Amino acid sequence: MGSSNNIVSQLCVACLGAGVITTVAVAQGQNPLTALGITVFSAVAAVMVGQVL
Repeated sequence: MGSSNNIVSQLCVACLGAGVITTVAVAQGQNPLTALGITVFSAVAAVMVGQVL
């Protein structure tokens, strides 16, 4: 259970970091759905890389 909890916390931190950039992008006029998709992709990619390293 500890490993699963660790992945969830990593995903939350990655989403928060990507969410800041997403907020800026939406404020600049980007489509919110596109920005959300980029946020989710980058958060999942960050967690995957973190698991490999």
